[in-house]
Amino acid sequence: MTKKHRAFLKWAGGKYKLVEELSKHLPKGQRLVEPFVGAGSVFLNTQYDEYLLCDINQDLINLYQIVQQKPDEYIAAAKALFVPEMNNKEAYYKVRQAFNATQDPFTRSVYFLYMNRFGFNGLCRYNRKGGFNVPFGSYKKPYFPEKEIQYFSVKAQNAVFKCIGYEKAFELAKPGDVIYCDPPYAPLSTTASFTTYAGPGFSLDDQALLARHSRQTAHKRNIPVLISNHDIPLTRELYRGSKLATIAVQRNISQKGTSRNKVDEIMALYDHHFYDDEQD
Repeated sequence: MTKKHRAFLKWAGGKYKLVEELSKHLPKGQRLVEPFVGAGSVFLNTQYDEYLLCDINQDLINLYQIVQQKPDEYIAAAKALFVPEMNNKEAYYKVRQAFNATQDPFTRSVYFLYMNRFGFNGLCRYNRKGGFNVPFGSYKKPYFPEKEIQYFSVKAQNAVFKCIGYEKAFELAKPGDVIYCDPPYAPLSTTASFTTYAGPGFSLDDQALLARHSRQTAHKRNIPVLISNHDIPLTRELYRGSKLATIAVQRNISQKGTSRNKVDEIMALYDHHFYDDEQD
């Protein structure tokens, strides 16, 4: 098996564990377009000639552009914060305050990685005013992902990063591209609150619109689209007309409490080959 590459950010819903299975469902193409790049595990573990990687989180995209363009300068600045005296509440909240007070992309990018590793569960969350508000994480010795940043930087030489919404990303796709969508997942129950990664949440309407965009892009523009989500009745209904596959998520049988939240993943592939006989 080829060596798997980890993302340098911790990320809720990251695809590192599923990437081999997921890759089997990705069509071949010249360029991979990711409207929801997140931590970039799919980008890091696939072999397309080019990548267009998008996200609505400006901090994330700035960080990736800086790592792409000046990795050594970035590593030196970020590494300086990964020292024992920075691993306490007081230091963390000072950095968080400084992050929220500055608009400088380089400074924010350095602080972003520090908060990602020293903050609670690697969460990325902002308040309504746009302030980062994840609490301190209390870890023994947060890991500095130097090798992961270096690999990301090398691989990023074939990538373009854009801070845009998924509709815009779809517009930029062209024949020869493959689109992979990893949206915020549908809630397991209608009462489950939606986690918002940046700005307003991703509603059920958004889920339905994304499915429609995907269907039309495959059918009318001959660009295949793969979407991953929770495998639940709602998503099976949303992705009707696509080719569906399930990826079983590993479960710990002994820990009954935790296993209940683990739901299989669904892969929905929209490809014009499936539409030859159908009218949309």
